[in-house]
Amino acid sequence: MLFRCMQVLLALAAGPLLASAQRLDAVQRFEGAEDVGIDQKLGERLPLELELRDESGAGVKLSELFDGRPVVFALVYYECPMLCTLVLNDLVSAMRAVQLELGEDFRVVTVSIDPSEGHELATSKKRRYLKELDSSRFVDPRAASDFDGWRFLTGDESNVKALADALGFRYAYDAERDEYAHAAGVMVASADGVLTHYLYGIGYDPRDLKLALVDAGQGKVGSLVDQIVLRCFHYDPWEGRYGFAVLSVLRAAGVLTVVAAGAFILRNLARERRARTAEASA
Repeated sequence: MLFRCMQVLLALAAGPLLASAQRLDAVQRFEGAEDVGIDQKLGERLPLELELRDESGAGVKLSELFDGRPVVFALVYYECPMLCTLVLNDLVSAMRAVQLELGEDFRVVTVSIDPSEGHELATSKKRRYLKELDSSRFVDPRAASDFDGWRFLTGDESNVKALADALGFRYAYDAERDEYAHAAGVMVASADGVLTHYLYGIGYDPRDLKLALVDAGQGKVGSLVDQIVLRCFHYDPWEGRYGFAVLSVLRAAGVLTVVAAGAFILRNLARERRARTAEASA
């Protein structure tokens, strides 16, 4: 009986892995697969003159999306059969736990890489994900449509491609499957449009997202405690994650130790001086 249960569990576990492996193999056979990936462009400024289309279909310049808040970019396409949904779902999960206010502390900009997708589909996706993020706040579709903290945009092929190139997001169209092959990840830019962080894959750690936003916010995002915590962690651009900055903490501990030792010595010296003064006057 135990052996049979183990067989069932292994089969259940192997099923999704096999399906993923088959899909990965199909992507690898796709001629444009070598053009898919994410290239880091940390420190580079985005082309703020680019024009996209907002949820109503009107033109919106990239510069209009930067108004003093850091911006998280997610490049997807709205009818993606799998990966884009995972990216947006996991971004929602991270934002729920990040303890920063979307629309106040930071903004998210989602852009479709498929030029055939229109603003109606973008509006539908915006309402869906905002309701998933906070169903009590965005139960009214009009509230979601009017909210500018998370934008869902579209655009013509040349402008979307120019934005993707600036972000280092490489994708390719697979005509045989009528799908886009692309990597998974989100990019963070400072309030003046400079790329500061990349978070790769899916399953974003809320701590990594929060620290990236606090860092990109240049002292204007997060509390004093967040700023202190940021000094205790180091961003690894290759991993797209934050790790405990042991050396920084050791340096800080060393400085505190020296200060404490100095204070102890000065206090003892002052005590001895008072004692000698008292003896001399006695």
